[in-house]
Amino acid sequence: MARNKYPEETVKRILDVSWELFLEQGYENTSIQNIIDNLGGLTKGAIYHHFKSKEDILMAVAQRMYSNYDAKVLKIIRDDNNISGLDKLGKLFRISINSSTENDAFKAAPDVLSNPKILALQMQGIIKETIPNYVKPIIDQGVIDGSIQTDYPQELAEVISMLLNIWLNPMIFYAESESILNRFRFFQQILHSLGLSINLLDNQMEERIVELCRMYSEKK
Repeated sequence: MARNKYPEETVKRILDVSWELFLEQGYENTSIQNIIDNLGGLTKGAIYHHFKSKEDILMAVAQRMYSNYDAKVLKIIRDDNNISGLDKLGKLFRISINSSTENDAFKAAPDVLSNPKILALQMQGIIKETIPNYVKPIIDQGVIDGSIQTDYPQELAEVISMLLNIWLNPMIFYAESESILNRFRFFQQILHSLGLSINLLDNQMEERIVELCRMYSEKK
């Protein structure tokens, strides 16, 4: 009865317990039964009433986890009228990598290539949320203020978003830390060749990238 009367509380309990287990054991090593065993009386039916699969639970957890971060990005970067579009773009890259939210994401990360639904949903988020709501508006602002010069703002937003979120993401395109660093170095060259003089890498950023790779490797 409690589950039917208070569905929001039931969903919150499922997500809270699932996330704790994903962080502790990793997504791959957590089963639906593990989640049930830690829910204090909820049945498998209660879980499947709200979620079709473990993948759906992970996506709901991720959406909740990133919601506050997305609001912060929107307020601090995209709508900041005191810096140029180019500076906003560089700031967006650096904050995305340095976000404490990324720590939890890398610690609990699944093997994305072995979970095609998760990969598809991530791609969908990039196409429907990241590009139109963050990257494209910032590039448009840069074109207006003269800090970014391009005849193809939409295509530029798509290319750099896909490179950053797919090719440079070890959760999808896995490589050891030195190879990831080489990708970032080459990515920076690509940006410069496109007229985007953004310096992504310094010692602190390289240490951060290595740290994220280590977190993910420990869960693989």
